[in-house]
Amino acid sequence: MSEAAVLQHIWDDRKQEHAAPIADCEPVNILIVDDLPKNQMVYLSILEELGQNLVTARSGEDALKQVLRQEFAVILLDVNMPGMNGFEIATLIRSRRKSAHTPIIFLTAFTDELRMAQGYASGAVDYLPTPIVPEILKAKVRVFIELSQMRRQAALQAEERARRTAAEEADRRKDEFLGMLAHELRNPLGPILNSAQVLQLISPQDPRLEKAGEIIYRQAIHMSRLVDDLLDSTRLANGKILLRKERCDLSQIVRQVAEDYNNILEASGLKLEIQKPDRSFWMEGDPTRLAQVVGNLLHNAHKFTDPGGIITVRLEAEKNDHIVAMTIADTGIGIEQSMLAHVFDVFRQVDQGLDRSRGGLGLGLTLVKSLVEMHGGRVSVSSEGIGKGTQFTVRLPVESMFAVITSPSATVTVTPKGEKYRILLIEDNLLAVESTQLLLTFDGYEVQTAYNGQTGLDTARRFRPQVVLCDIGLPGMDGYQVVRMLRQDEDLSSSYVIALTGYGRDEDQRQAHEAGFDLHMTKPIDYNNLRRTLANLPIRSAREEARA
Repeated sequence: MSEAAVLQHIWDDRKQEHAAPIADCEPVNILIVDDLPKNQMVYLSILEELGQNLVTARSGEDALKQVLRQEFAVILLDVNMPGMNGFEIATLIRSRRKSAHTPIIFLTAFTDELRMAQGYASGAVDYLPTPIVPEILKAKVRVFIELSQMRRQAALQAEERARRTAAEEADRRKDEFLGMLAHELRNPLGPILNSAQVLQLISPQDPRLEKAGEIIYRQAIHMSRLVDDLLDSTRLANGKILLRKERCDLSQIVRQVAEDYNNILEASGLKLEIQKPDRSFWMEGDPTRLAQVVGNLLHNAHKFTDPGGIITVRLEAEKNDHIVAMTIADTGIGIEQSMLAHVFDVFRQVDQGLDRSRGGLGLGLTLVKSLVEMHGGRVSVSSEGIGKGTQFTVRLPVESMFAVITSPSATVTVTPKGEKYRILLIEDNLLAVESTQLLLTFDGYEVQTAYNGQTGLDTARRFRPQVVLCDIGLPGMDGYQVVRMLRQDEDLSSSYVIALTGYGRDEDQRQAHEAGFDLHMTKPIDYNNLRRTLANLPIRSAREEARA
């Protein structure tokens, strides 16, 4: 058997050993440059167990071609090569920018100082005398493998950081755009809603005018809900919705939202049945978000139930009174069994016909699921099929009915019946000012208006309002500056100041409270909510002020 055959046999045996790679990383490339096949076989046999990609070249030209094709963690280079020697090959490798820093280990039988100096001058990082000691070769190559893997990992991490930074910047810009878009969409909705409610209050003689007012009001409410759903879905996707939890009565929240929604349902020819529990269900939750859950489910039932249908709301205790089940069922169009698993998917809708008669963005139920889960609960849906209605069940953790019920620490003074506040409305949108002033005046409030911040402060000093409704996006002096100036004025610092704004992100609400606003209300303002707020403000009435 020839020497080459023996070496080949050794090489084949070593390939069967399945030695583990040095690290759980993607293998690197190692270039072995030697003109003698037997030497190459020896080096391959020694290094194979490191688990890396071993590439061979038998001439300087071949080695340079390999360096042009791919990157190497280390190059093992024989000095005594025919034609182009190792020093010349190393110099050419070093002259190329991409391979200028590739480590080169010279392999030679000549280790005199002159040759070593020449090798280091041409770019070598180390010298190994031949014949090679296998453990020394593996140890030295291993170092450069690990260095290459570390550099590769660092580069990947840098790329990931750059991608993450770019993604965060894109998210920030998107949030800013959506916030601005919502503001611009909400601004015209406010006057539309207010004017529609004014039409309902003045009881026009022509029933067609009354009907037109109802249509305008319902469609504006629908548009407002679409804007809110779009923004909330983005916040949820980015994990930016923070719950403002407090001890609240779920029974009261459900009852209040259902009663508020009843007028809309009646206008659509639907009957609402509320099976009121004879007890309170106290829990730690965000009342605003819980109301949003109830409202979205009622809106969904409304959208998919035809006139003459019935929507039922029911609350009942489960599991030793520690879980409450809220069920909202309708007699509407129902859901196919194949669609039940996708009801809560974002942008998925049961109604996917070309006419889009039911409308919506497919976000409301996604928000319901996310908000319920953020409260430690779960939501499910059931339907017996098309035409057989749908039932949504929300289960939330509550306090046991046997727990000691204590009154909230804060006391709220309700304005005596017939007592109305002095209200200052600061808003630069003329239509919003006129329509809101009309509604407040209908309710008997004494209202004065201002169209910019400075005029608002001057009016406040003269008028001494108990309540200030202030837009944030005012020209010149913005709403934040206005409320800070009010808080610094001894005669006005006790005024209850409500921010009216189209910016409704969590950070917008936080900024408003930090500036000094008592309450943040997002446009378009639901006047029924504003009416309830004004009826339950924790401030002194005019009679109390007079007695003082």
